[in-house]
Amino acid sequence: MKSVYYLLFLIAFPTMAQQLTPKSAFLEKWKNSKTYLLEMAEAMPEDKYSFRPTENEMDFKDQLLHICGNMTWLSTTYFSAEEFDRKKFTESAPSSKDEIVKFIKESFDKAYNRVESTSEESLTDKVDFFAGPKSKLQILNLLQDHVTHHRGQLIVYLNLNGIKPPKYVGW
Repeated sequence: MKSVYYLLFLIAFPTMAQQLTPKSAFLEKWKNSKTYLLEMAEAMPEDKYSFRPTENEMDFKDQLLHICGNMTWLSTTYFSAEEFDRKKFTESAPSSKDEIVKFIKESFDKAYNRVESTSEESLTDKVDFFAGPKSKLQILNLLQDHVTHHRGQLIVYLNLNGIKPPKYVGW
């Protein structure tokens, strides 16, 4: 019986491996990243959204808005034909917890849709970036890394307020 399972694994594994692409791997992780950040945003009471651990740090709300701004900028600029208008984005930023949670969902979804509509082949294309020429794949990595970086800070904010952070959502 073990040999039958082994044979099925050998037959199925190459097929499964061929279906996984850098873009599909990113999109799967992006969905989980959205879930995890939303759980953090929901965990913090609205009256603590102005909490900042030191004067040198952004408050909880501004961390969330910063994450949304960065993902909107990167996904718009490098994965769409649209222009990113930072001033318009900043002026339209929400202020209440409910509005911010909705804004996070929308920001993640828009970035997801932009990346999803990008061809796999174009991920090797070089784009102009302030840190020098980068591939679109590198921009995808930056998108996720930036969210992870600030989400890590938010875990500390929650802990400093005696709030147990949500369980990690990996894959």
